[in-house]
Amino acid sequence: MNLALRTATTVLPVDDVARARSFYAEKLGLPHRGMTWDGNDLFGIDGGPMLQLMPIKDGMHSSHTALSFEVSDIERTVDEMEASGVEFRDYDLPDLKTEHHICTTDADRCAWFMDTENNILCVHESLGIQAEYQL
Repeated sequence: MNLALRTATTVLPVDDVARARSFYAEKLGLPHRGMTWDGNDLFGIDGGPMLQLMPIKDGMHSSHTALSFEVSDIERTVDEMEASGVEFRDYDLPDLKTEHHICTTDADRCAWFMDTENNILCVHESLGIQAEYQL
């Protein structure tokens, strides 16, 4: 079996479809691809990863990062997103601290924000260090 993550679709629960569609299209600038066969909004580019908004009522949302976007310049990205109205979360925990909304780890620089539906999202910049994973 060969699964290809480059064409995977992330499905996020949304309470208010119109509000979420506006957030992803206007605030984040993701291209709207149209609708799925069952009427859900779909964002992304042909042949690449996709984002599907799944309407739910009183849905449960994850307490962890649901989706992370890799960027090449995190400071510029955070500044531009803040200028468009995105609010970033700051943390001051023993193992997670942000400075100007950005947390630096051994492998990445990350900044977290929430969409209009309380899904936790992230932008991250890789520091070029390969992490080792055990499978």
